[in-house]
Amino acid sequence: MYNENDEMYEVEDFDEDIKRRQELIEEAKSIPTDAKWNDVFRQISDLKKKWKRIQYWESDYEDQLAEEFDSYIDVFYQKRREGYESNKAIKQELIDRANEILKSDNLNQATEEMNELMAQWKASGSAGKETDDALWEAFNAARQKFFDKKHDYWENLQSKFDNAKQVKKELIEEAKTLVDSEDFAKTSAKFRELMDKWKAVGSAGKQHENKLWDEFNEVRQKFYDRRNAYYEELHGKQDENYNAKKTLSDQAKEIADKKEYTRENTAAMKKLGADWKTIGNCGKDKEDEIWKEFRSIMDAYFEGLKEWNEQKHQQWKQKMIDARNRKQDMIQNQRRQIKRLQNDIVGLIGERAIKETEEEIAEKEEFIKELEADLEDIEKTLAEDK
Repeated sequence: MYNENDEMYEVEDFDEDIKRRQELIEEAKSIPTDAKWNDVFRQISDLKKKWKRIQYWESDYEDQLAEEFDSYIDVFYQKRREGYESNKAIKQELIDRANEILKSDNLNQATEEMNELMAQWKASGSAGKETDDALWEAFNAARQKFFDKKHDYWENLQSKFDNAKQVKKELIEEAKTLVDSEDFAKTSAKFRELMDKWKAVGSAGKQHENKLWDEFNEVRQKFYDRRNAYYEELHGKQDENYNAKKTLSDQAKEIADKKEYTRENTAAMKKLGADWKTIGNCGKDKEDEIWKEFRSIMDAYFEGLKEWNEQKHQQWKQKMIDARNRKQDMIQNQRRQIKRLQNDIVGLIGERAIKETEEEIAEKEEFIKELEADLEDIEKTLAEDK
């Protein structure tokens, strides 16, 4: 039986359901588009559950409202899909960067970069469960390769540390055998070689390096302290030697500047040369300098002495030649006088006059013999001088 009240109630219920659907649409429209997906998903799920609980009256208007409601919900799912794609791209970029880091030899910097990538990965958001799992597998594989490489590096580094530690201990022992050496030049060179080897072998690791270096450097310092003390004393002695040689050089210059080549001055110069030999070395630079100065003064004096002697010799030689010429002239003069006396004796009558003339001739002949003897000595001396 038809009941008018029932129909009225149905109309009221339909209107109420339409109103509820419109309210749900408004709620969907009001969801913030920049809200987190988890919050959005809870709101959407709640709205969809409420929508399903409303009775469906199979009206065209309800279908229109359903389409409108779905359109607003689809906006969020579309944004979610876009977010997945964006997150997928971000994570793929992180994977690519992780594979690039694998090529780096700077492990400290690479470790920092890899840790930063991990932090970015955690903050990157989801790309969908299946995609997330696949991407994570690729990303984690790159990370694992890196940390395997790092592990191998540290194992190899530890082996190098152990080797460096052993080599440096041997260098310390070798240094100890040199610390008391008196051959400072050669030993200094040897210590430099040890230092080069020390640097070349690399670090023995933070745990041992400082201790080994302190021990090695202590041995080196003992040698260098002894060497420095030796050279300090040596340089003091060399300065004394320089001052002594400078005094001899000044004395030699004082004599040389006079240009008086007496026996006394020559003897004095020879003594300065002998005294020079008794004084030790001044050190390479100063020794060369003062020796050149002293040698030039000595050379100048003895060159002057040589010239002076040659001049004296030439004067003597000329004197001998002049004496020879004079004696030759005297001989010729005596012979002319003898010839004149011999001519004069022919005209003499008295026996006494003749005898006196003969005696005078004999005296001149005797004088000629003396002159000839002197002349022979002069000739012999000149011949020996050639």
